[in-house]
Amino acid sequence: MLTPRDGKGKNRLERIARRVMIERGFEPDFSKAALDELEKIQGVTSAVQDNQRDLRQLPWASIDNDDSLDLDQLTIAEVLPDKSVRILVAVADVDALVKQNSLIDEHAHQNTTSIYTAGKIFHMLPDKLSTDLTSLNYNEDRAAMVIDMVVSDTGEMLSSDIYTALVRNKAKLAYKRVAAWLEGKSVPEESVKTVPGLDENLRVQDRVAQKLRARRYERGALELRTLEPHPIFAENEIQDLELDETNRAREIIEDFMIAANDVTSRFLHAKKAPFFRRVVRTPKRWDRIMEVAAQYNYKLPAEPAPKALANFLIERKSADPLRFPDLSLTIIKLLGSGEYVVELPGEAAPGHFGLAVKNYTHSTAPNRRFPDLLTQRILKAAIRGSPLPYSESELIELARHCTEKEDDATKVERQVAKSAAAMLLASRIGDKFEAICTGASDKGTWVRIFQPPIEGRLFQGYSGVDVGHRLQVKLIHVDIERGYIDFERVRSNHRVGRGGKRDTRHKDISYH
Repeated sequence: MLTPRDGKGKNRLERIARRVMIERGFEPDFSKAALDELEKIQGVTSAVQDNQRDLRQLPWASIDNDDSLDLDQLTIAEVLPDKSVRILVAVADVDALVKQNSLIDEHAHQNTTSIYTAGKIFHMLPDKLSTDLTSLNYNEDRAAMVIDMVVSDTGEMLSSDIYTALVRNKAKLAYKRVAAWLEGKSVPEESVKTVPGLDENLRVQDRVAQKLRARRYERGALELRTLEPHPIFAENEIQDLELDETNRAREIIEDFMIAANDVTSRFLHAKKAPFFRRVVRTPKRWDRIMEVAAQYNYKLPAEPAPKALANFLIERKSADPLRFPDLSLTIIKLLGSGEYVVELPGEAAPGHFGLAVKNYTHSTAPNRRFPDLLTQRILKAAIRGSPLPYSESELIELARHCTEKEDDATKVERQVAKSAAAMLLASRIGDKFEAICTGASDKGTWVRIFQPPIEGRLFQGYSGVDVGHRLQVKLIHVDIERGYIDFERVRSNHRVGRGGKRDTRHKDISYH
């Protein structure tokens, strides 16, 4: 029997997560054989290997969430005599320890991604690897793939290279504290002070990241922000949903990773190697996007145009920043999700509509995404000039599988998040809320209330409601086990209950 504590507890959410993962074809746990294989894996040697550079002396640093243990990237900047800046991004060389077709690799192939739920993180790789031996941990020698980029004073990519290296993380930093310091709200972290020159290095990284971002926006990349809540627990009980906020430290990592993924794609294209491309196709519901813009007296062209849409979003962010997350959410739903496709030599794959780039891949998070590990193996083969590890037909099937499992993983995470949200709302049946429609199709109509920021199904009164519409709703039912949250439309002008107070915090979307 569940106690009241279990009813609002993290343990119950973990049980729900395991059940939902199994229902969608994921393996929550590693097999005994895979764990036996894991025990035989030794860490990376500190001796420099053939064709590997020794870059351990550089002031590398990681910037991530406070509680992140699976560190995929380190970054560093160097101002050159002509005022251009050399940016180095070190990506964990997971392939050095996770061999193709090993039992651990087969588990990663099955799940294709780490799954981040409110109850537990289910890592794609065993913790001994993803949070230790293949993680770019503080003060440890680690093998890495280094993306070496030279960026002009205006944010233009001047040159680039990719190679293997041995690196050492000199400072493990956190987004919030780095951002507060960059924005002049606090002193730097102690670890920043102890690494000579790191403070100025981070300021250079910040300046370059802002220029890269500005240049993307000039090309038509979409600036989208939405609410990203995560649960807060106290003594195993959920207490609230907290919203992650964008900040300049997050933007450093986001902008550098976008640049590194673009460079990797161009590198493999030049090598004429088949590889995964990450694409967001031209939106099918452009007509509805046009209608949304028209509601703000803004006319978009009849044919999909990222630059025109980007200009509309910039205008709306400036005109109404408090409600911009709601508009962003509407546009994101209408754009559609990303997918993996294979670029074959001599063929042109689709581009990325949201980033306004033709060449893009996923390569910077191999501890938590299988496509990144696949790309890393292809990249290493291309650098060595050795046979590719996968055939074209294998890659095409892997692209389909990874896209499918990514969608499934998103559904698992959302369902568990809804179970957590249902825990918070279980005592509020009958309360009224302001809401925005986030989805409308034959499968149902969905709305998100503003405070707490929770999405649920509009079970009654959905006729005529479409994406982007604002309305009042009343909570009529929750089911914690299945993550169901049901509302009905309130047609009269009733006073909005305590849930209707709007939360204006927002998060920058990494739409890639």
